[in-house]
Amino acid sequence: MNPLIEDLLQEFQSAIGADYDKYRNHVYRVFLNCLLLDTNKNNEDKYAIAAVFHDIGIWTNHTFDYLAPSIEQAKIYLIETNKQESFEEIKLMIDNHHKLSSYKHKYPRTVETFRQADWIDVSFGILTFGADKQAIQLNKQQFSTSGFHRFLIKATTKNFLKHPANPLPMFRK
Repeated sequence: MNPLIEDLLQEFQSAIGADYDKYRNHVYRVFLNCLLLDTNKNNEDKYAIAAVFHDIGIWTNHTFDYLAPSIEQAKIYLIETNKQESFEEIKLMIDNHHKLSSYKHKYPRTVETFRQADWIDVSFGILTFGADKQAIQLNKQQFSTSGFHRFLIKATTKNFLKHPANPLPMFRK
């Protein structure tokens, strides 16, 4: 367990409600995937913070167009904890985590690592980006999907019916 992740998630437990275990496990799988892809210890807290906040707007703002609300929640936390210097990097990590192609701009190591880590989880480990497949599977065993992917499919379908012209507003080219 990561104490920073645990503390941050506790703050949102009531907002996340019945989806808490699903999201908590997704957060951990993404975080652990980051650590498989980047062994630089200086980036661990950034990955933990980005992992907690990257989808949080789904619950805090009750929307599937959640990137901006998720970034805003991260900003509030970073300001409250005097970690504003990390805001731009974490903002880019959150904003680009559904980017369909590689990220090659500012903070390329952490932003691209986070993007890959989320894609590893969303793809059920089919995409690995060079991460150890056995380690990915062990992380999935430790932090089961608990219906998270089913939740995403339902949310996507619901959003498609509401907004057929833009069913996946969080995706970037």
